[in-house]
Amino acid sequence: MELRTLLFDNGGPQNTQATLEIALERALALDIRQVVVASSHGSTARQAHALMAPHGIRICAVSLCHGWEHLGWCMAPETRRELEDLGVTIVTGIHALGDGVGSAFSEKHGGRAPEEIVRDVLYRFSQGMKVAVECLLMAADAGFVDMDAEVIAIGGTSSGADTAIVCKPAYPRTILQLEIREVLAKPRIP
Repeated sequence: MELRTLLFDNGGPQNTQATLEIALERALALDIRQVVVASSHGSTARQAHALMAPHGIRICAVSLCHGWEHLGWCMAPETRRELEDLGVTIVTGIHALGDGVGSAFSEKHGGRAPEEIVRDVLYRFSQGMKVAVECLLMAADAGFVDMDAEVIAIGGTSSGADTAIVCKPAYPRTILQLEIREVLAKPRIP
């Protein structure tokens, strides 16, 4: 099998359209009907929906939890309503790979929680790889992923999308069953 993979010079939002297009191309080739996309402010979710929904692909957007609201990283309520009206499912929850209770103890007492170690390993590929896997875990745990079907997970570096992967999904508690089957796009410089 030959697989076309996009390798961007750097991560960032300038790669969003190309990442979404290769994700759509592969979704159609594999008959994947579910895409999980990171979307803090709604723009990436809106673009993914416009491109993929006409092909019958469901979009689940994962936004940042409200613990980051003080930094302005959370989706505005009106944006959430607009996306939901389009048919996009929005998941907002605690990060599956850190920033929860375990991280609070790590910050105070040192050491690393297992999810933080997994997070740091995924960062070796790119920030978008960590985000894509984390969003997939969060969407699955919230009940919005068909666990018997492959899914495309899309993440990015700071904003936009630059990483797309085809996965056999898993829940956070079953992460050892997660399979990253294909890397469709990622930045060369993590």
